[in-house]
Amino acid sequence: MGLGKIWVYGEAEDGTVATITLEMLAKAREIADTVEVVYGGGDADAIAAELGEHGASAVHATGDLGGKLSGVAVASAIAASVAAGTGPDAVLLGTTYEGRDVAGRLSVKVDAPVITNVVDLDLDGDRLVGTEPVFGGTTNVRTVFTSDKTAIFLIRPKSFTAEPAGGGAATVSTLEVPDMGAAGAATIIDRFVEESDGPKLDEAAVVVSGGRGLGEAEKYEMIETLSKLLNGAAGASRAIVDAGWVPYSYQVGQTGKVVKPAVYIAAGISGATQHLVGMKGSNNIIAINKDPEAPIFGVADLGVIGDVHKVLPKLIEAIKAR
Repeated sequence: MGLGKIWVYGEAEDGTVATITLEMLAKAREIADTVEVVYGGGDADAIAAELGEHGASAVHATGDLGGKLSGVAVASAIAASVAAGTGPDAVLLGTTYEGRDVAGRLSVKVDAPVITNVVDLDLDGDRLVGTEPVFGGTTNVRTVFTSDKTAIFLIRPKSFTAEPAGGGAATVSTLEVPDMGAAGAATIIDRFVEESDGPKLDEAAVVVSGGRGLGEAEKYEMIETLSKLLNGAAGASRAIVDAGWVPYSYQVGQTGKVVKPAVYIAAGISGATQHLVGMKGSNNIIAINKDPEAPIFGVADLGVIGDVHKVLPKLIEAIKAR
């Protein structure tokens, strides 16, 4: 016997469901009797088959929002469903820009807190318990809601493995959006899409990250060259993001992206706890650092004690020669 009904906040782009949504569906179908998706947009029919294959029985969609903010509409619609008694027992949202937007707005509307940074979920009787790392990922705590209000959880990406369940296409129904008040007046007038010619950082099978040990911004070119040769993605530690060497979208760690590639190469990264939180789940970790005492070696499967300015050029040269 599982929890009654869970709604998963669905995110998609150009007809492709976001990996975080599929990850949450995999967990939701383990612990709930009914798993459904709530979606902001008018193209739910295009993703119904993929959502159904991953365990969703239904998609509640707002329909075309006409340029309005998705977070405002979805939070208002979920809150209205909760008030009408047709809403879920719990809502799972990804720790993404959109997921956090919906969670914050929904929390205020239903007067319920949010459990954030969740890396695992399980049932304690009929209550859903969230597990979240604290103190930079050194300790886990388990948190449960004590009220009967709708439970809201923000799930950290890569916490669960997305796996198809083999179900048929989810049914699509209209989720009524109530009057959104002043917040509903905001309109999106333009979107900026960052250009990329390789796999996304949080979905790449190989990630090559650089840190302060590179010495200067110009040396980051070695990271980008190596990642392209390996058909991977380039990442970075917070130190060089804060220094302005690379954009925030490159950051791996507690306040950046969580990655779980087959191979993670850390070059010139000491391995602060906050960085380890974002990559320690990688299948194979290769660390290159001249300091033999660097914490990164504590999680590495292969450690190379050496100067990145000598090791990386040799590695790049060897790969090009193959």
